[in-house]
Amino acid sequence: MATPRLKEQYTRELVPMLKESLQCRSVMQVPKLEKICINQGVGAAVSDKKLIATAIEELSAIAGQLAVPTKARKAISNFKLREGMPIGATVTLRGKKMYEFLDRLITLALPRVRDFKGVSPKSFDGRGNYTLGIHEQIIFPEISIDKVNRMAGMSITFVTSADSDQEAHQLLRALGVPFRDK
Repeated sequence: MATPRLKEQYTRELVPMLKESLQCRSVMQVPKLEKICINQGVGAAVSDKKLIATAIEELSAIAGQLAVPTKARKAISNFKLREGMPIGATVTLRGKKMYEFLDRLITLALPRVRDFKGVSPKSFDGRGNYTLGIHEQIIFPEISIDKVNRMAGMSITFVTSADSDQEAHQLLRALGVPFRDK
């Protein structure tokens, strides 16, 4: 299997550029993307168990890797939720699949968002990780609009080895994430 286009670009062009701009002494100090976590919460699954299977199927198609169900950690009687009930789906991507997903997200999915002006630069967590919220799963070309019963959003978290939000912002911008101007 060939090396993903974005991974080659990172190693060939972006590492030397980031090393110079961040004043790193070694290429090992240059921040890198470690993993991408995609989470989808399905609160309505408390009453309809089929929604979890649909969420897992859609998330697996989007990520190219099998998603797993997430379970409730504690019971909440007002929501008729019991501990251990499946209430969402998650998948963690690393390596080649991570770079391929990021490439598809940037080039195919995000431009399909209605009135897209870029992603918010304010969603960093203070430790160099970035979370992006998607409102509709139909922006991904892997999802057939005809088969969708209900719209579901998801959160995509980019976990980096950066020490600060500024370093992570430079890394993600260099990788092609379209940030909007404030």
